[in-house]
Order: sequence, then structure tokens, then C-alpha cells
Amino acid sequence: MGKVNFSNIKRDSYSKKMSSEKKDKQFIRYGEDNQFPDYLIGLYNHSSTHAACVNAVVEGVRGEGLITEDEEILARANRMGESWTEIYNKIALDYKLFGGFALEVIWSRDRTTIAEVYHIDFSYIRAKKKDNRGNCPGYFISNDWKKNFQYSTRINLNDVPYLPIFDPRNKKFEGRQIYVHQPYSPGKEYYPLPDYVGATKVIDLDQEIDNFHINNITNGLTPSLAITTYTNATDDEREAIERMLREQYAGTNNAGNLIYMDVPAPDVAPTITPIPQNGADTYYTTINDMTVQKILTAHRITSPALLGIKENTGLGNNADELNTAYRLFLNTIITPYQQNILGVIEYLLSIKYTDKISVGVIQKDPLYEGELGEREVVTSQEAEVEEIAELEDQVDEINEITE
Repeated sequence: MGKVNFSNIKRDSYSKKMSSEKKDKQFIRYGEDNQFPDYLIGLYNHSSTHAACVNAVVEGVRGEGLITEDEEILARANRMGESWTEIYNKIALDYKLFGGFALEVIWSRDRTTIAEVYHIDFSYIRAKKKDNRGNCPGYFISNDWKKNFQYSTRINLNDVPYLPIFDPRNKKFEGRQIYVHQPYSPGKEYYPLPDYVGATKVIDLDQEIDNFHINNITNGLTPSLAITTYTNATDDEREAIERMLREQYAGTNNAGNLIYMDVPAPDVAPTITPIPQNGADTYYTTINDMTVQKILTAHRITSPALLGIKENTGLGNNADELNTAYRLFLNTIITPYQQNILGVIEYLLSIKYTDKISVGVIQKDPLYEGELGEREVVTSQEAEVEEIAELEDQVDEINEITE
């Protein structure tokens, strides 16, 4: 009697990317493998639902661009010709995607004012270890941490650009500084967390659902048939048979083809056994609906209709409910983002021009009456009432021109 061999087939376990801050000798790793920002970028690039949520928030934050009393102030942020609105647009995406943003501030030669401001990709920065007073002195900047410093415990300071933290008191000694905005995150000393961080597992699942369906379609032969041959073939012969079957019958282009085989005798004919469907497609459809809802919840988007997703229940699809959801979306998500960014821009502009500067965002609301919608001005919380009125007067002038 032949032996029957059993083996323990271990399941693959999910390995979540951790946002931990691991201290090396001279810098702080952003995640256990120093690749947490790249992980967040991957989620954005490979989950359609998550990307739609991020883009909806970012577009809302950007609005119709920045506005101030003197438009010349916003026309040029640096010698590369970028406007403050262009800087603001880049900041908006970083803020949503990573939970923070960074700017390079260049002082004038006489150190009396700010000469230029540049956006720095937040995924490029790594914090230097805090000093004995508990302050982060600055950040290293590189666009290729994976290649050079994924497992390194030592940085060659000659190879990696470094900027000290923004501090006007040190402007005489530091002509270039980095301004890093990161809201408080419990348990985090150096890096922020995005507001959707609790849903990273679900966003990963959203990618795997798509991967499941694409592989099911691409390799259509595998889950539907079991073919057993009795040729006692060698390894090379079995590989040749398998290759022939895949070339002839696998893939979407071969859907519906007949299986034809020529064998020398009936007793060596292969056995073809249909594999019944186990309902996995229905299961994954249910999981997909749950995943979409959880991703929307993580982004605090109350109505899928705001993203162009039609609800089967019909709830949230009429004008009143959609209008309420949109107003909630603006007031609880968009406006806080805008005000935080505007506060930073106003702070830097006030240093540059040695005077209080108020900046607003023209927020277009497409759900109001009129083809163009009613434009509102969102300002930082520090803006004075009369300054808001001046900005709204300018918006009225814009509306008269565009109507």
C-alpha cells in the first residue's frame, strides 16, 4: 500500500505597513522600513475608491484659487515663476495624502525679508534626531530613500541635502530653512498621520479585490477545469503539456474555445473535471461594497453621490439631501484644511512684506443656483471682518466679469 503524504499549507498573513518612527544615529526613519510615505503613495495610485476620495477633498481645498487685496502679492512665489496659488495646490495634495506639508524658505541676502518659497515633496523629508531640548533641528531631503537609506543606520551628510527648521531668529546664520506643518498625532514625535490612516487595511483590501478579479479573468482556465493525464510524463513533458494548454485556452481572448486532444488509446485519455464555482465572485462583490463604505467613512464623506457614486437605496440622491451632504463636506472637511494652509501662507507673506496680509480661497459651490454657482471666500480664522468684506468685494467683481 502506497504512502499518503500530508503537508501543512500555511496561509499567507497580512503584513501591515507600520507608521512607526525608528531612531537611527542621525535621522528618524519614516516607518519601520523608512518607506511609509511611498506606501501611502501606492495606496493612492492603486485604489480607485481611495484616490477618488483624496482627489475630491483636494479639489475642494483648492477651490478656485487664492485671492488677496493686492493680486501682485500672489503672482510670484519664487524665481522659477511659481505663483502662490500653484504652491497652495501642491500643499493641498501633500496635506491630504501625508497629513502634513513642507516648504523651503529662502531669506534675502541682507536677511531682512523672505525672498523665495518653494514646495518640498513631503515624502522626501526625514527628520534629524531631536536635540537635548526636545526640538527637531531640521530635515534631510532625498527623493530616493529606498535605494540608499532603507536599511542604513548612518547618513553621509555630504550626500544628502539638509535644511534647518524655519526660525526667523536664526535667519542671519541660515539663509535657507524648511517650514514643516504637521498637526499633532498621538504617539508621534516627528511625522504626522493622514486622517484616513485607520483605513489603510481596507484600502489594501480594495486593491486585492481588483487583483482577484483581473487574475480570474486573465487566467480563466484555472478555476473552471481540472485536467488529469495518465502519460507518466517527465517534468519537461508535463511543462510542455501545461504550456500548450495555457497557450490554447487560457486568457480572455480564448473564451468559449473548444478543448480538442488527440490520444493514442482511450485508456490514456485525460480526465477533464469541471470545477463548480464556490460563490467567491458573490462573496467578493459583498466585500467590495463593504470596502467602499469603509473607505468613504475614513474620509468622512457622508454621501457617495459627492464622488459620482450612485447609491442603490436612493438615499442622498435628491437635491436637498445632496446639498446638505455637500455643505457638511465643505464645513467639516474642506474649510479646516483651507484655514490651516491659509494661516501658514499669511504668516510667511506677513514676514515677507512686514505687514499683515490676509489671503482667501475662492470656494465655488456648484450646488447653488446659477450655472457658475455662488462663490464664497474662505479665510483663515485670523482674518479681520473688514478684510473678509474686501475679499468678497473682489469675488463679486469676478462674478460680474464671468457672468
